[in-house]
Amino acid sequence: MQGNAFGLALILLQNKKIAFWAKLGVLVGLLAYVAYATTRQPFDFSVIGQALARTENLFWWALLLIVLTPVNWGFEALKWQILVQRVEQVSFRDAYRGVLAGLALGMAIPTGIGDTVGRVLSLQTQRRANSVGAALVSGGMQFYVAIAMGAIAWSSHLLHVPTRDSSTARALAVGLWVLTGLGVLLALSRRSLVRWSGHWRFVSRFSPYWAVAGQYTGTELAAAFGAATLRYFTFSGQFLIVLHLYGLSLPMPDLLAGVALVFLVKTITPAFNWLSDLGVREAAALWVFEPYALPAPVLVASTLTLWVVNILAPVLVGLVSVWHLRLTGTRPA
Repeated sequence: MQGNAFGLALILLQNKKIAFWAKLGVLVGLLAYVAYATTRQPFDFSVIGQALARTENLFWWALLLIVLTPVNWGFEALKWQILVQRVEQVSFRDAYRGVLAGLALGMAIPTGIGDTVGRVLSLQTQRRANSVGAALVSGGMQFYVAIAMGAIAWSSHLLHVPTRDSSTARALAVGLWVLTGLGVLLALSRRSLVRWSGHWRFVSRFSPYWAVAGQYTGTELAAAFGAATLRYFTFSGQFLIVLHLYGLSLPMPDLLAGVALVFLVKTITPAFNWLSDLGVREAAALWVFEPYALPAPVLVASTLTLWVVNILAPVLVGLVSVWHLRLTGTRPA
């Protein structure tokens, strides 16, 4: 289904009139989202202000949070540069622009298609659709890191919060560890799976899009996976900084597990539309940290702050890249 939706999106975008209105629609929609998202939260500003006032070295912590944002997306750009080189050699700068374009489009087009479209359209080759496989591998790696870290975090969470230890919770832990193991098997058998897909009539018509997944060497996958892991640690560190800024103090094992679980929930929850990101993040944070009785307004403020710094600001920068995307040459080779 996602392959069909991706192809339809590319076909529509190659029509110049549709492309213009699509770009304009994305711009207007994203700006409307900014207005909506920043006014929908019922904050108790006095509680939030008091929390910030108690933070020592507030300026330097806030500066570190902001500085880590380009580092975060820099690791994502590095991962994309490594993986897309099988289709086109791109500079780190161009890879960065493609990532930001994908981020911006991903806020407007649901189910992750927008991110892939933005990255593909940022390339210069006439056969850019062949890079779909590279985008899928890139997203899959980040998904896998979240699952693996989530398995560790959920197991730790059950040890530190006995009230949540149940047969269902343990089954979830087992499921996460099984997925972690399956990810390793998938990486080891990637070439066989790509060859196998060509023998199935329904699947084979999409094989040009993901054929590149079977071409990577172990060194390339290891380098890309390293970038994905470093990116995970970077935005996890940003979340910890935000919690510190608002005075949300807990023992470090609980904080680390809580942050990983919030990202796990955000990762596995489908984004059906571009209004769902904040709601998922907030709900996940409120549920994960509920046993610790942290003040809800401050916790919501921390998730919103992280979103503004780590998502909204890069999206606004990415709008420039979206407007200059070249919308031709998107057929697979």
